[in-house]
Amino acid sequence: MGHLGFSYVGMIYLLMLMIPNLIWTKKQPTGYDSSNENIALRMMERVGQVLVTCTVLIFSDFNVKPWSTWSVWLLVSFLLMVLYELWWIRYFRSERTLKDFYSSFVGVPLAGATLPVLAFLLLGVYGKVIWLMISVIILGIGHIGIHVKHRKDIIR
Repeated sequence: MGHLGFSYVGMIYLLMLMIPNLIWTKKQPTGYDSSNENIALRMMERVGQVLVTCTVLIFSDFNVKPWSTWSVWLLVSFLLMVLYELWWIRYFRSERTLKDFYSSFVGVPLAGATLPVLAFLLLGVYGKVIWLMISVIILGIGHIGIHVKHRKDIIR
């Protein structure tokens, strides 16, 4: 269920998530427009963001523990976050078009949305905290759903 306490791993993940997004606010792709996003998806995204942020910080179960087979979940999760950082580096070095922003990376479609959602989901599995997994699913439906729609709009 989860042990209450601060998660330094959760804080590291949030920093890995937020720093590139803060930079992105100044380096958005040419032609980016979020004004006609689906309201239901946007609500799910926002609720999921709040839930994930709170949950990942208040359960100590995400912190590094002695090696076990469960540690593989943390390693894969962290690898996905590293790939997310590499995707951002590629985006910031690109011409920063919509196509660049909604691109795949190492075979992962819509990598900017998909990689962190998967990473946080696996972090929830590692910590055995169902609350994070539920929060990430809510976030993922909204966030990835919005990205899917945007990607379809630019392909037309």
